[in-house]
Amino acid sequence: MNSKEITTQISEAADSLNLKKWDYGASFSNDYSVQVDKGEAKQLKASQKQILTIRVWNKSNLVGITTTSDISESGIKKALNQANIASDYGNKNERTEFSPLAKDPIHVKDSKKRNPVGIKKLLMLLREAEIKLLESHESIKSVPYNGLSESFYERVYANSDGAFRSYTKSQAALYLYARAEEKNKKPRSSGSVKLGYGVEDIDIESCIKDASNKTISHLNYSSIKTDKYLICFSPESFLTIINAFSSMFNARSILDGVSLSNKNSIGEKLSTDALNIYDDGLHEKNISSLPFDGEGTPTKRLCLINKGRLENFIHSESTARIFKTSPTGHAGLGSKVSVSPDWIVVEKSEENLDLKTSLDHSTYEGEFVYIEELNAIHAGVRASQGSFSLPFDGWLYKNGKKISIESATVAGDIKYLLKNIVNIESNQEVTTSGISPHIWVDELSITGDA
Repeated sequence: MNSKEITTQISEAADSLNLKKWDYGASFSNDYSVQVDKGEAKQLKASQKQILTIRVWNKSNLVGITTTSDISESGIKKALNQANIASDYGNKNERTEFSPLAKDPIHVKDSKKRNPVGIKKLLMLLREAEIKLLESHESIKSVPYNGLSESFYERVYANSDGAFRSYTKSQAALYLYARAEEKNKKPRSSGSVKLGYGVEDIDIESCIKDASNKTISHLNYSSIKTDKYLICFSPESFLTIINAFSSMFNARSILDGVSLSNKNSIGEKLSTDALNIYDDGLHEKNISSLPFDGEGTPTKRLCLINKGRLENFIHSESTARIFKTSPTGHAGLGSKVSVSPDWIVVEKSEENLDLKTSLDHSTYEGEFVYIEELNAIHAGVRASQGSFSLPFDGWLYKNGKKISIESATVAGDIKYLLKNIVNIESNQEVTTSGISPHIWVDELSITGDA
């Protein structure tokens, strides 16, 4: 059945059960992925998935929820009935409703339809990529983590009030993570990830080159002494830290008491006037964009930080109602709806008079630490407290030379970090999680082995 037929079947089943208020979200996908190990197939996967999440409101307007993969008539009736039973245990302290924007027009990006290349082609391409990466340098001995995948999926939202949304798209991903070994030295590793709407959109040669260059660049390493340093965050690492502390912008986290912000934080000065941060799920460079969220609210560009000041929170229907504002298109689907950012875009505002524009990672000859990638995010971030202590991959630049840092952690407080931004470079770079320029921060603590 197609999504409209499923919606009709849910509506008819709800009528037969005398259920007046319901909605559902669905995901239908065909996924193919391969992994290799020294030319041999390590894992080959092909799967077809269909998941329906159905919510039902009872006569007391309490909501119950259930999930099913059975889209037969009996399966849908059973799921509706289970959700109805669960509604008796719904949260009486915080009500959930349909999004008031669930019928508003959505903006759908025009992307060329891709067709599956199949498991055999995926395996052939990944084998060739692994061989080229192993041959790119004599020190690269293995590619322990690798994968090439393609997905073709449809997302659906509909409710008993007549809202209906459906969106189909495809996505492909390649990741290569190499390991280099030299005598009397510790193994060094690094990698690269590339995304595309289809396998043919992925620049495989560029992924191989990036993985090789990053790995080899870390072979000449040294320890770093514990101290405070001038730090340059790569676009990827700065986006990682912003996403790790996205609870600052999250209305759900504020209500749950696990955010650094509160209901009255809008307008609070968080950073230099030069910093703008947006959440822009519909950005043309966002391969994973979806035009609506789990509640059917249209996705849109939302300013989070404007000239250094907190401007907006991200909302679901229920948090927006509590805050007396509108949903922002960042909700999941559940009885207690989760909220999360889509795609972070960091920009330099016109208010940049306080920046040290001489700081440029490609030309600056003074001493600084360049953080390429942050690791162990889930273990090293205490979002509700604002603190972080994270191992990282990076380099120490000194006297115009750079040397890979053997092992070190960067520690600090997110509010201190944001308020001590001393430069935002002009050129933005696209990553898998958003867009950002290089960001310079003064006086962050580095703990090393020396």
